[in-house]
Amino acid sequence: MEVIYKGKTKNLFQENGKFYMLFKDDMTGTAEGVFDTGGNGIAGKKEGAGHECIKVSKYFFERLKEKGIKTHYISADLDKNIMEVEEATVFGKGLEVITRFVAVGSFIRRYGLYIEEGTPLDGYTEITLKDDKREDPLITKEGLEVLNILKEGEYEKICAMNLKISTIIKDILKEKGLDLYDIKLEYGRIKGSDEIVVIDEISGGNMRAYKGDKYIEPLELSKYMNI
Repeated sequence: MEVIYKGKTKNLFQENGKFYMLFKDDMTGTAEGVFDTGGNGIAGKKEGAGHECIKVSKYFFERLKEKGIKTHYISADLDKNIMEVEEATVFGKGLEVITRFVAVGSFIRRYGLYIEEGTPLDGYTEITLKDDKREDPLITKEGLEVLNILKEGEYEKICAMNLKISTIIKDILKEKGLDLYDIKLEYGRIKGSDEIVVIDEISGGNMRAYKGDKYIEPLELSKYMNI
Protein backbone atom coordinates (compact mmCIF):
# COMPACT_ATOMS: atom_id res chain seq x y z
CA MET A 1 0.00 0.00 0.00
CA GLU A 2 1.45 3.35 -1.08
CA VAL A 3 0.23 6.46 0.74
CA ILE A 4 -0.01 9.26 -1.82
CA TYR A 5 -1.34 12.06 0.36
CA LYS A 6 -1.92 12.53 4.08
CA GLY A 7 -4.76 14.93 4.80
CA LYS A 8 -6.20 16.24 8.04
CA THR A 9 -9.16 13.84 8.08
CA LYS A 10 -8.41 11.43 5.21
CA ASN A 11 -5.45 9.68 3.61
CA LEU A 12 -5.25 8.83 -0.09
CA PHE A 13 -3.45 5.64 -1.01
CA GLN A 14 -2.85 3.36 -3.97
CA GLU A 15 -2.85 -0.42 -4.06
CA ASN A 16 -2.71 -2.71 -7.10
CA GLY A 17 -3.41 0.18 -9.43
CA LYS A 18 -6.54 1.25 -7.55
CA PHE A 19 -7.04 4.38 -5.48
CA TYR A 20 -8.63 4.60 -2.04
CA MET A 21 -9.43 7.15 0.64
CA LEU A 22 -9.17 6.18 4.30
CA PHE A 23 -11.50 8.20 6.53
CA LYS A 24 -9.85 8.93 9.89
CA ASP A 25 -11.28 9.89 13.27
CA ASP A 26 -9.25 13.12 13.32
CA MET A 27 -11.43 16.24 13.55
CA THR A 28 -10.60 19.72 12.32
CA GLY A 29 -10.80 22.73 14.62
CA THR A 30 -8.61 25.04 16.66
CA ALA A 31 -5.28 24.52 18.39
CA GLU A 32 -7.16 24.80 21.69
CA GLY A 33 -9.04 21.60 20.90
CA VAL A 34 -12.35 23.14 19.84
CA PHE A 35 -13.92 21.03 17.07
CA ASP A 36 -14.95 22.96 13.95
CA THR A 37 -15.53 21.33 10.55
CA GLY A 38 -14.36 24.55 8.90
CA GLY A 39 -11.17 24.68 10.95
CA ASN A 40 -7.73 24.63 9.37
CA GLY A 41 -6.03 22.48 11.99
CA ILE A 42 -6.54 19.22 13.88
CA ALA A 43 -8.38 19.65 17.18
CA GLY A 44 -8.15 15.99 18.14
CA LYS A 45 -9.83 12.66 17.55
CA LYS A 46 -13.46 11.71 18.02
CA GLU A 47 -14.24 8.01 17.92
CA GLY A 48 -16.52 7.10 15.02
CA ALA A 49 -16.01 10.38 13.12
CA GLY A 50 -14.45 8.68 10.09
CA HIS A 51 -17.17 6.05 9.95
CA GLU A 52 -19.89 8.72 10.12
CA CYS A 53 -18.31 10.71 7.29
CA ILE A 54 -17.85 7.76 4.94
CA LYS A 55 -21.35 6.44 5.68
CA VAL A 56 -23.01 9.74 4.76
CA SER A 57 -20.67 10.26 1.79
CA LYS A 58 -21.51 6.81 0.42
CA TYR A 59 -25.22 7.62 0.69
CA PHE A 60 -24.96 10.93 -1.16
CA PHE A 61 -22.54 9.68 -3.84
CA GLU A 62 -24.85 6.79 -4.62
CA ARG A 63 -27.92 9.04 -4.71
CA LEU A 64 -26.11 11.34 -7.14
CA LYS A 65 -25.25 8.33 -9.30
CA GLU A 66 -28.96 7.48 -9.43
CA LYS A 67 -29.52 11.00 -10.77
CA GLY A 68 -26.92 10.51 -13.51
CA ILE A 69 -24.26 12.68 -11.83
CA LYS A 70 -20.70 11.44 -12.37
CA THR A 71 -18.33 11.66 -9.37
CA HIS A 72 -15.00 10.07 -8.44
CA TYR A 73 -16.80 7.55 -6.19
CA ILE A 74 -16.62 3.85 -7.06
CA SER A 75 -17.50 1.95 -3.87
CA ALA A 76 -17.10 2.02 -0.09
CA ASP A 77 -16.18 -0.51 2.60
CA LEU A 78 -17.88 0.85 5.72
CA ASP A 79 -16.26 -1.76 7.97
CA LYS A 80 -12.79 -0.50 7.07
CA ASN A 81 -13.74 3.19 6.49
CA ILE A 82 -12.22 2.94 3.01
CA MET A 83 -13.66 4.39 -0.20
CA GLU A 84 -12.46 3.37 -3.66
CA VAL A 85 -12.28 6.33 -6.02
CA GLU A 86 -11.17 7.18 -9.53
CA GLU A 87 -7.84 8.95 -9.69
CA ALA A 88 -8.35 12.68 -10.14
CA THR A 89 -6.24 15.83 -10.16
CA VAL A 90 -7.31 18.93 -8.26
CA PHE A 91 -7.39 22.50 -9.57
CA GLY A 92 -4.27 24.26 -8.34
CA LYS A 93 -3.80 23.20 -4.71
CA GLY A 94 -7.54 22.59 -4.38
CA LEU A 95 -10.77 24.60 -4.57
CA GLU A 96 -13.91 24.64 -2.44
CA VAL A 97 -17.13 25.54 -4.25
CA ILE A 98 -19.88 26.85 -1.98
CA THR A 99 -23.57 27.17 -2.79
CA ARG A 100 -25.67 29.14 -0.31
CA PHE A 101 -29.44 28.92 0.10
CA VAL A 102 -29.58 30.94 3.35
CA ALA A 103 -27.31 33.79 4.50
CA VAL A 104 -25.26 32.45 7.44
CA GLY A 105 -21.64 31.92 8.46
CA SER A 106 -18.84 33.62 6.57
CA PHE A 107 -21.33 35.19 4.15
CA ILE A 108 -22.73 37.24 7.04
CA ARG A 109 -19.26 37.99 8.40
CA ARG A 110 -18.33 39.49 5.03
CA TYR A 111 -21.58 41.10 3.96
CA GLY A 112 -23.55 41.64 7.18
CA LEU A 113 -23.72 45.38 6.53
CA TYR A 114 -26.04 44.64 3.61
CA ILE A 115 -28.05 41.56 4.59
CA GLU A 116 -29.57 40.01 7.70
CA GLU A 117 -28.67 36.55 8.92
CA GLY A 118 -31.22 33.97 7.81
CA THR A 119 -32.19 35.80 4.62
CA PRO A 120 -32.97 33.32 1.80
CA LEU A 121 -30.46 33.23 -1.05
CA ASP A 122 -31.18 31.87 -4.51
CA GLY A 123 -28.34 29.35 -4.71
CA TYR A 124 -25.59 31.96 -4.58
CA THR A 125 -22.33 30.20 -5.51
CA GLU A 126 -18.73 31.23 -4.81
CA ILE A 127 -15.27 29.65 -4.84
CA THR A 128 -12.48 29.71 -2.25
CA LEU A 129 -8.90 28.47 -2.43
CA LYS A 130 -7.87 25.62 -0.14
CA ASP A 131 -5.12 27.42 1.72
CA ASP A 132 -4.94 26.88 5.48
CA LYS A 133 -2.24 29.51 5.98
CA ARG A 134 -4.39 32.21 4.36
CA GLU A 135 -7.69 30.94 5.79
CA ASP A 136 -9.14 29.73 2.47
CA PRO A 137 -9.54 33.10 0.70
CA LEU A 138 -12.44 33.88 -1.61
CA ILE A 139 -11.32 34.22 -5.24
CA THR A 140 -12.94 35.65 -8.35
CA LYS A 141 -13.36 34.10 -11.79
CA GLU A 142 -10.73 36.48 -13.13
CA GLY A 143 -8.31 35.57 -10.35
CA LEU A 144 -8.68 31.85 -11.04
CA GLU A 145 -7.96 32.41 -14.72
CA VAL A 146 -5.03 34.81 -14.30
CA LEU A 147 -3.41 32.33 -11.87
CA ASN A 148 -3.97 29.52 -14.43
CA ILE A 149 -5.99 27.50 -11.92
CA LEU A 150 -9.01 27.31 -14.21
CA LYS A 151 -9.26 27.47 -17.99
CA GLU A 152 -11.63 29.86 -19.73
CA GLY A 153 -15.23 28.69 -19.28
CA GLU A 154 -14.49 26.31 -16.40
CA TYR A 155 -15.57 28.76 -13.69
CA GLU A 156 -19.08 28.97 -15.12
CA LYS A 157 -19.19 25.20 -15.68
CA ILE A 158 -18.15 24.36 -12.11
CA CYS A 159 -20.52 26.90 -10.55
CA ALA A 160 -23.42 25.52 -12.62
CA MET A 161 -22.48 21.95 -11.63
CA ASN A 162 -22.31 22.91 -7.97
CA LEU A 163 -25.71 24.60 -8.03
CA LYS A 164 -27.27 21.56 -9.72
CA ILE A 165 -25.69 19.06 -7.33
CA SER A 166 -26.37 21.21 -4.27
CA THR A 167 -30.02 21.49 -5.27
CA ILE A 168 -30.25 17.70 -5.59
CA ILE A 169 -28.75 17.32 -2.10
CA LYS A 170 -31.09 20.02 -0.78
CA ASP A 171 -34.08 18.08 -2.16
CA ILE A 172 -32.80 14.81 -0.65
CA LEU A 173 -32.50 16.47 2.76
CA LYS A 174 -35.98 17.94 2.36
CA GLU A 175 -37.26 14.35 1.93
CA LYS A 176 -35.81 13.72 5.40
CA GLY A 177 -37.44 16.80 6.90
CA LEU A 178 -34.22 18.83 6.89
CA ASP A 179 -33.29 22.19 5.38
CA LEU A 180 -29.95 22.81 3.66
CA TYR A 181 -28.56 26.29 4.34
CA ASP A 182 -25.25 25.96 2.51
CA ILE A 183 -22.82 23.34 1.23
CA LYS A 184 -19.23 23.24 -0.01
CA LEU A 185 -17.97 20.63 -2.47
CA GLU A 186 -14.65 19.93 -4.14
CA TYR A 187 -13.96 19.23 -7.80
CA GLY A 188 -11.18 17.74 -9.90
CA ARG A 189 -10.44 16.32 -13.32
CA ILE A 190 -10.49 12.56 -13.84
CA LYS A 191 -6.85 11.65 -14.49
CA GLY A 192 -6.04 11.62 -18.18
CA SER A 193 -9.13 13.56 -19.26
CA ASP A 194 -10.78 16.97 -19.03
CA GLU A 195 -13.86 15.53 -17.30
CA ILE A 196 -14.70 17.55 -14.19
CA VAL A 197 -16.36 15.69 -11.29
CA VAL A 198 -17.11 16.03 -7.59
CA ILE A 199 -14.30 14.59 -5.47
CA ASP A 200 -13.41 14.15 -1.79
CA GLU A 201 -16.49 13.60 0.42
CA ILE A 202 -20.11 14.70 0.90
CA SER A 203 -20.80 14.51 4.61
CA GLY A 204 -22.22 16.56 7.46
CA GLY A 205 -18.94 18.46 7.60
CA ASN A 206 -19.56 19.82 4.10
CA MET A 207 -22.86 21.46 4.90
CA ARG A 208 -25.10 23.33 7.31
CA ALA A 209 -28.36 21.43 7.74
CA TYR A 210 -31.22 22.38 10.03
CA LYS A 211 -34.38 20.77 11.34
CA GLY A 212 -36.66 23.72 11.91
CA ASP A 213 -34.43 26.22 13.72
CA LYS A 214 -32.16 23.51 15.18
CA TYR A 215 -28.70 23.20 13.67
CA ILE A 216 -27.74 19.58 13.01
CA GLU A 217 -24.25 18.77 14.26
CA PRO A 218 -22.20 17.23 11.40
CA LEU A 219 -21.67 13.87 13.11
CA GLU A 220 -25.39 13.64 13.93
CA LEU A 221 -26.66 14.04 10.36
CA SER A 222 -27.13 10.32 9.61
CA LYS A 223 -29.39 9.93 12.65
CA TYR A 224 -31.76 12.55 11.32
CA MET A 225 -31.58 11.00 7.85
CA ASN A 226 -32.16 7.45 9.18
CA ILE A 227 -29.23 5.97 7.27
